[in-house]
Order: sequence, then structure tokens, then C-alpha cells
Amino acid sequence: MEKQPAIELKNITKRFGKTVIANKNVNLTAYRGEILSILGENGSGKTTLMNMISGIYFPDEGQIFINGEEAVISSPKDAFDYKIGMIHQHFKLVDVFSAAENIVLGIDEGKYNLKNSIGEIKKISEQYGFDLDVEKKIYTMSVSEKQTVEIVKVLYRGADILILDEPTAVLTPQETEKLFSILRSMRDDGKCIIIITHKLHEVLSLSDRVSVLRKGEYVGTVNTAETNEAELTEMMVGKKVNLNIKREEPKNVEDRLIVDNITCVDRLGATILDKVSFTAKSGEILGIAGIAGSGQRELLESIAGLQHLSSGEILYLDAKTGKTENLRDKTPMQIRNMGVRLSFVPEDRLGMGLVGNMDIIDNMMLRSYSRGHSMFLKRRKPKDLAMKIIHDLDVVTPNAFTPVRRLSGGNVQKVLVGREIAASPTVLMVAYPVRGLDINSSYMIYNLLNEQKEKGVAIIFVGEDLDVLVELCDRIMVIGSGRVTGIVDGRTATKEEIGLLMTKSKQEGEDNG
Repeated sequence: MEKQPAIELKNITKRFGKTVIANKNVNLTAYRGEILSILGENGSGKTTLMNMISGIYFPDEGQIFINGEEAVISSPKDAFDYKIGMIHQHFKLVDVFSAAENIVLGIDEGKYNLKNSIGEIKKISEQYGFDLDVEKKIYTMSVSEKQTVEIVKVLYRGADILILDEPTAVLTPQETEKLFSILRSMRDDGKCIIIITHKLHEVLSLSDRVSVLRKGEYVGTVNTAETNEAELTEMMVGKKVNLNIKREEPKNVEDRLIVDNITCVDRLGATILDKVSFTAKSGEILGIAGIAGSGQRELLESIAGLQHLSSGEILYLDAKTGKTENLRDKTPMQIRNMGVRLSFVPEDRLGMGLVGNMDIIDNMMLRSYSRGHSMFLKRRKPKDLAMKIIHDLDVVTPNAFTPVRRLSGGNVQKVLVGREIAASPTVLMVAYPVRGLDINSSYMIYNLLNEQKEKGVAIIFVGEDLDVLVELCDRIMVIGSGRVTGIVDGRTATKEEIGLLMTKSKQEGEDNG
């Protein structure tokens, strides 16, 4: 039986201002009873295209057909009327409400019978295999539970066309496989599933067809069973790309940073880091894996001098002098004045890493400003550094005087990583450095980290893609509920093993030592 088109896009064009064309003459079809993946580099127009289907944007040109009939979708409400639901990467839930309250929120102007609604929600959950506690508050939920609420919310509103933006970004392998099972079940029920993702192995595992965009234009669609990672990458980039992450054996390994039994408590008295201990070694990449919110951010901030610790020590071993310095509760300035060459690339690029309204040159100066407080700052060296980073890392920008907030996420990350590496660190900490980046930018970051490893830098890499952690890192430390639940060899560990360590309970972490 021939599948029926659920959505047809014909010559869709979307402009922002006079110069930016996000989508140009895109033609795309998604069918009922299929899972269609949308691939493309950063800035290729994937999310913009899906936002037009879901009513967030309105196309400047072209037509959208739903079930064979032309549709005008000028708001999210219009999209819901056409039974279209989009699950965004950043969830849109009210933390203090329960799952059921979030699911029915906004329906019939709030005039609903929650008891009857709960019965319908449970029916949907049972039909597709969701494990959902309808009375549980959002703020007590894991990331996967919140995602479940978002999916059930659009199903409750009658959606039979579902769009998911990077749905596995922060899920464990076990949670990812459970989600895939549910999506396959919904596909088999005749629903149309569209997924935006960067993870090629997941595309090949889950989807029936793959459509590729490049620089806002439609490149083509292939059957998943008839393609591979290399072909898809070439379609996205326009040329062949080496998808192998090199991992040299560590050389001249020495202890560089010893984190000894540190504990961190927040202002409400909750323990965020609980007796965490590990050693970062020169010439080695130490990966850190864990479910989002397990203490990864606080751990790096503690080392960088941005978090107060309740107990424990952070010892830096200077290779040149042989001295050991305790960094606990030192400010970033004090750490620098001690001669400790520590660089930190935080996950919040434009909050902690760079100043969005400042240009690239001025953001270079943030690293050197403390060396001289003269009101007449010399810009030559920062300008030279900015130009070198733009050239070496292929930063796409009109010029070095462009505010960094106007750059794409990938280019912002290149500027930030380039600046921190230029400081010639002996310890380099990076948190989710390739989050949301396309393949080209991601592999450029991996290569930069490997170059620093070969120079003898001790690298701490917090990541969320377990495939990358296993392929890139020499050792992988897993954090669960603020505790170390295990440290494994990157060469022999499996994603499943790491995934189980990520979900270990606090007590199991204690037993693990």
C-alpha cells in the first residue's frame, strides 16, 4: 500500500532581513507511517524550516500542504489545529506544576476536568509504552521524564505529525533506545515523525528516510537502508569528510591535577558534589559522563575558582617547579597569579565564556586585561590573536570587530576554544564543547583537543555523546547524583556500561568507591 503524504513543502523560502536567507526554495515531503530525519550543518535551515511547519515562523514564499490540502499555518495554535506538534530541545514546561497539569495547560482556556484528563493521559501512556507519573512535579523529574511529558502533551492535543528537535541530546543510551522504541510504535500506528539531529548513528538506526539541507537549500532525500555515514556527511558538507577521531597513546604521563574528596553544597543546603576524587594527567584526555545536572558544571567551576567547597582539596602539580599548589577556594585571579596555567571553556558560551556585545578582539583582551589596568589598553596583540583564530579555525565572520553574539553557535565556540588554547594551558577544561555544532566544527574541536594532548596538556572533557567519549577519551569518569560512580578505560568501555554507571544510585556510588 502506497504511503500517504502527511506534509508537503513546495518552494519554501524564509528570509531574515535583507541579507539572510535561512531557507531557499525547499521542497520536502514527509509521509504517514514513517520516521524522517532532517540533517544539515549549523545554519543549514533545519530548525527554521520546522518552525514554519509548527507555526513559529511564516514562510515568505512557497506553500505547505497537510494531507494533500494547502494549509496556512500562522501560529502554533494553527499547527495544533492541523494536528502538528513540535517537541523543542529546550522544554517548555512549568516546573511547579505536575505532569498532568502541564499536559492540559492552555486547553479550553483552562476550563478542564483534571480527573477525566488524567484518565485520557494514562490511556495514551499505556498505548505507546510511556512510563509517566501524572502527579509528579516537573522540578523533580529527570530530563527523559520531562521529554515524556512534552511528547504526551502533543499527543493529548491530538497530534499525528510530531517534530522532535535533538531529542537525544542529554539522554543515556538506555533512555535513547526506549525513546526510539516508542517512536517506532507511533510510526507503526500511522503517525508521521520528523526528527532533527546531528547524530548520524542514530539517524541510521531509527529513521526510514533522511532529507539533507545545506546552506538553506534542499540537497536530497535518501532511504536510510541504502546509505551510510560517509554519504550523509558528504551530502551535508558538500565534500568528503574524515569521520575518524584519532586517539594516540598518552606519552610522558604525569599527575597534573589531583581532586581529593571535594564536597560542594548549594545555598539551599543540597549536596551537589559529594566526596568527588580523581586525577587528571598530562598528555591524557579524561572524559566526564553523566546525566544532565549530576554536578558536572559545579565540578569544573570548583576547579576554576568559581565555586566554594565545603571540604576537600584541589592540588595542582607544577611540572616546572615541582611545587604543589592547593587551588581550593582560590579566585580565578589568585589561581592565575600563582602561575597555574588553567583554561576553562564553560558550557555557557555567551554567559560565562564570552561577552556577546563585545567584538572578537575585545573578547581576546578579557584574557590579558588583568596584566595591566591602564585605561589605554593595547589592542595590537589581542587583534593579532583574533585574526589568527579567525584564520586558523575558519571562523565565519564579517571581520574581527563583529560582536560575538552575531556569530553562529559553532563560530562562537571556535572563538572561545581558540582563546583558551592560546593561553598555553597545562590544564584545559571543556564543558560540552561541541553541543549543537555541525560535523565539521565538531571534528575541528576534537582535533584541537588532541593537539593539546600531544603537547602534554591535561584535558578534562565533559561530554554528552557517549560515542564521542568512547572514541576520544583515554579514561572516562562517570558522575551520578554528585558522586563518582566509576572510572573506565575509554579503549575498552562500552556505551551500555557507561549508561548503567550514569543511572547508578547514590548508595551504589558509595559501594563503588
